[in-house]
Amino acid sequence: MEVTAGCACGSLLRPLRCCAMDPAGASPPGSAAMLAPQIRAAEEARQGGDDARALAILQEVLELAPWSPAALSVLARLHRDAGRLGAAATLLARIVAVDPANHAAQCEAARTALDRGDIAGALTHARNAVRGDPLSADAHHLLGVALTEANRPVPGEHHYRRALALAAGLGGRPALVLANLAWNLKQQGRITESRALYAEARAAAPAVLTTLLGEARMEEAAGNLDRAAAVLDEAAALAPRAAAVTLAQAVVAARRGARDQALAMLDGMAQDDAAAPAVLMEKGRLLDRMDRPQDAFAAWTAGKQRLRDLTGQEYEAAAAEDEAARLRGFFTPPRRRLLPRAQPAAGPQPVFILGFPRSGTTLVEQTLSAHPAIAAGDELPLVGDLAAMVPRVLSSPLPYPAALADLWMGDEADGLETLRDHYLRRVRSMGIVGPGQAWFTDKMPLNEWHMGLIGMVFPASPMILLVRHPLDVVLSVFGNELTHGFRCAFALESAARHFALTAELVAHYRASLALRLLAVRYEDLIDAQEPTVRAMLAFLGLPFDLACLAPHANTRAARTASYAQVTEPLYRRSRYRYHAYRDLLAPVIPILAPAIARLGYTI
Repeated sequence: MEVTAGCACGSLLRPLRCCAMDPAGASPPGSAAMLAPQIRAAEEARQGGDDARALAILQEVLELAPWSPAALSVLARLHRDAGRLGAAATLLARIVAVDPANHAAQCEAARTALDRGDIAGALTHARNAVRGDPLSADAHHLLGVALTEANRPVPGEHHYRRALALAAGLGGRPALVLANLAWNLKQQGRITESRALYAEARAAAPAVLTTLLGEARMEEAAGNLDRAAAVLDEAAALAPRAAAVTLAQAVVAARRGARDQALAMLDGMAQDDAAAPAVLMEKGRLLDRMDRPQDAFAAWTAGKQRLRDLTGQEYEAAAAEDEAARLRGFFTPPRRRLLPRAQPAAGPQPVFILGFPRSGTTLVEQTLSAHPAIAAGDELPLVGDLAAMVPRVLSSPLPYPAALADLWMGDEADGLETLRDHYLRRVRSMGIVGPGQAWFTDKMPLNEWHMGLIGMVFPASPMILLVRHPLDVVLSVFGNELTHGFRCAFALESAARHFALTAELVAHYRASLALRLLAVRYEDLIDAQEPTVRAMLAFLGLPFDLACLAPHANTRAARTASYAQVTEPLYRRSRYRYHAYRDLLAPVIPILAPAIARLGYTI
């Protein structure tokens, strides 16, 4: 049977047997029992490399039994083999929708979502896989990967260790899980432990490319460039033409100052490899440092376009605007006196470092955490967790933030203390704070969207809001691979739109609420470092410490995109960097003009 009109999802099925199908009119999942020989034949054809025959058989089978998990699974594998991850994801989602207990499909759906960068989807499927089989090492491993990619390394570590424990009962500690746990610990800044696990992974399986690449990236992030280069030499011997190896070698070469060599490496890659988003983005950053703004911008533009093409994802503008409207609608001046506040708890307290990604928050954290009384918490996802918990904690039928109105009910009056204690308990479990430290930082990007909630749960905690020229911020976001903020970084215009939306929300909070907030300009931190640092420490009630003037000497390993920059002495080349890109940024200037004026900047 010839299928002439393929579904828009790319499944290669007819729409009426795919996304436009009416479940009520389709045969049930068990109807494919008599078609098992055909499904086996399709799988044998796929394994034998005869994709055309496999597809033809599956199209016929799925015309008759469109809900068949077995047939859909084979078709999903066919699409995965060909790199059509979006179509594979659609088919796997259909399987688990009709057969939630299909453990293999849940795991495969999680893997596919990870491969296409859909972290939210990967988390959903991996959690379901663990729920369905809590003794599955594979399910725990996948959830560990998804949580780590979602910037939640501590719970990710838990699932990696659970996977190792379950696998040990079957005869060993898998090298892949060891290497992924090593990467997770690197993400937590626990370099010594990460290094030991990479050594164990390599002992278990000496010639695994992903392990070598992970170890090299860990050593590069830690500043051990010679060791990183040596590990990459091993990787190159194992896979001489691997694009990931060449990219990692170019990064190391650039950090060593050999920018021309690094650029030549990237230019020498095969055409398809050179078109990979990560390659194009790194090439743009190299060209930027070589004072070639036109070429850098072109590389970033191509990289972001390629990213959108590969993932099928873009800025979620409607969701962002809806959330901002709901936050503005709840946190209003008339409610200012009505909003309750939790009492401070004993023990170390958070310092919230707020600011749009690439505004200088990592530099501030490195500066403050050089003080002996301040621990570095890094990007803690806990405020977002609190926001998600509010309806459940307050037993409210309303979504956040409207659910906060239930705090006015007598039987929910202690809800803020419950949220506060959850946050602090999670911090204690992470082992962030050391002896004698009264403060710890929380610099999760875009926590400023929750300034109202922070002010209610932690009214005594200081907020330090980083302000930087909007054009500099948006340009830097455009030149990096970021997923924060509803995927706003996937295009220049969407980065500008989300910056403007965030700036409006922050201005609303500052005008509407009583917040313990200090605004700090990035440019002042560079041009007038000592008085700015003194002002921040005084805001925290701490004495000045000379170590805070040398953030590059801070021994902690920063985990963000700024990890290399913050290991250098303070420099001025990022101040008003937009000047070299002024004409290229012209399309977003009207979007940013109100924020530029409100923040006191000019063009």
